[in-house]
Amino acid sequence: MSSNEWIGMVASVAQRCVDKGLKMTGPRKVIAEALSRSNDHPDADMLFQRVQAIDPTVSLATVYRTLKLFQEREIIAKLDFGDGRSRFERAPREHHDHLIDVQTGEVIEFQNDKIEQLQTEIAAELGYELTDHRLELFGRKIERK
Repeated sequence: MSSNEWIGMVASVAQRCVDKGLKMTGPRKVIAEALSRSNDHPDADMLFQRVQAIDPTVSLATVYRTLKLFQEREIIAKLDFGDGRSRFERAPREHHDHLIDVQTGEVIEFQNDKIEQLQTEIAAELGYELTDHRLELFGRKIERK
C-alpha cells in the first residue's frame, strides 16, 4: 500500500466520523488511525496495544467507549467469530464473507459469486427475499503433500 493510499484510509475513517457528526478528539483520531492501519480484525485489546504505540496516554476504557460509539454510528462493524472476543472492521465496505482458521485464529476475507447466488436461491425457495446476510466459515488448514 502506498503512503497516499494509507493517508487516504486514515482520512476516510476520520472523515466518516465527522460526517456522522462526531467531534474528533485527540483520542478518537488516534483510535481511527489505529483502525485504519489494521489489515486484520482486531479485538479491543489488540487495538489498545496499537493505540498505545501511537499515544500511550489513551486508556483502555477510552478505546472501549470509542469502539462502542464508532459501532453505533456504523463507522465500524462488530464481528463475533465464536472465540469469545468481539472483533472489529471498518464499515461500510463491499460485501465479503469470512473464513476463520480455528487453529491460528487467522481471518480470511473472500467473496464468491456462486455462494451469493445460492443464498439468494435458498431464500427464494423458502419464500423470502434476501435483504442481508453474513457468512462465516470455520476450518483448519489442510496439509498438502
